[in-house]
Amino acid sequence: MKIIIIGAGPGGYETALLAAKRGVEVVLIEAGHVGGTCLNEGCIPTKAFCKNAEVLDGLKDAEAFGVTGLSYGFDFKAVAARKNTVVEQLRGGVEGLLGHKLITLVRGKAQFKDLHTVVVGEEEFSADYIIIATGSVSASLPIPGADLPGILTSREILDIESVPQSLCVIGGGVIGLEFASIFRSFGSEVTVLEYCKDILPRFDTDLAKRLKQSLGKRGIEIVTQAQVTGIEIPDQVGDDEESSFKITYLRKGKEETVMADKVLMAVGRRAALESLNLADVGIECTRRGIQVNDVMQTNVPHIYAVGDINGKMMLAHAATFQGIVALDHIMGIENDIDLSVMPAAVFTSPEAAIVGLTEDECKEAGIPVKCLKSFFRANGKAVTMGETDGFCKVVVAAEPKEGAVSSYEPGRVLGCHLYGPHASDIVQEACAMITRKATLEEFSSVIHTHPTLTEVLQSALHG
Repeated sequence: MKIIIIGAGPGGYETALLAAKRGVEVVLIEAGHVGGTCLNEGCIPTKAFCKNAEVLDGLKDAEAFGVTGLSYGFDFKAVAARKNTVVEQLRGGVEGLLGHKLITLVRGKAQFKDLHTVVVGEEEFSADYIIIATGSVSASLPIPGADLPGILTSREILDIESVPQSLCVIGGGVIGLEFASIFRSFGSEVTVLEYCKDILPRFDTDLAKRLKQSLGKRGIEIVTQAQVTGIEIPDQVGDDEESSFKITYLRKGKEETVMADKVLMAVGRRAALESLNLADVGIECTRRGIQVNDVMQTNVPHIYAVGDINGKMMLAHAATFQGIVALDHIMGIENDIDLSVMPAAVFTSPEAAIVGLTEDECKEAGIPVKCLKSFFRANGKAVTMGETDGFCKVVVAAEPKEGAVSSYEPGRVLGCHLYGPHASDIVQEACAMITRKATLEEFSSVIHTHPTLTEVLQSALHG
């Protein structure tokens, strides 16, 4: 058996490594750096910035911990250099792993010649199966000024040479809020413009509202229900100073503006479908990406699509596990991976994390639920850390009303939503229990070490 994998991001290279481990010959094709968006211009470099932001915030609060007379500076070039070092180290690690004897790494852009053959430059490669994992690219708004020089994407902002005095972030989703949080810690005045009623539209409404308040307390101005209509560069502002960007938006029928030195366009990502020649070989696509079934098969049975390219869930770990599902299906291996239980995190300060169904989703589906809550301010470890801002919300299936029927057993834990210190780590316990379809009784019987942040979950479960 031979497999071609197009794209060496998490969905591509992880699948290639697993296939080679199982004795399958793989041709892995990558047009850029191995590791994909996540490693090179997404998850990893932003988390490097997050650590710098965390250190800075700690220094600002040092007196609360008895550290006085502290003097320090901030060298953004050193911050950027550290970020680049982290990326290069991890990229080198991936390249080393891909040196497996059964993996042939091919550099260049791939294009389908036929349903079993891919062309890269002057070379042709054929295989029994093909997995498309080309990822996604930054989206933009179709508004005047969106293509002005200096309008940054999530990739370009990672390479700016200095911290802007002011930053306008268009989009209050995961990417936008992470950069807003980072650059606020770095010293920027930050404004976030979000079109929807709440930030993080796909997250629990209660969580989104509370996180918005937390970020507001840090000095981040968040404007929701803001429809950005244009971006321009005025000639002058104020006392004959050279201006930067003027962003115009509509809110509740009123036109308003905000000025900023830099603008980050963070309105989501779109599947990278270009140049693959998919239409000519009959692979069906929608506006969201390549159409696939539950095992990541396209309409052509021997061709699969995993990760951002299929538009199902644009997360690095989703791509990895979709790749496992696809490979297992190719090889006739059964697994119990439940792709519907997909955790997600936002690395703001404080962090936010979710897994499973939200209260609103349950209401829309007619699922009776009860919600259990606890707060970090009552958690001993959080108090000792001086990080008490946050809450935990657990969604549990309830008894249906008389005569009604629910698709879930009463007491089954359906979702967990929290923000606060290390929320991205805490959510994993909930993820494990929800995956195993645990009930509230089973979940709450788990003993937690004291004092730990995970006790916030225990407190919620115990009501």
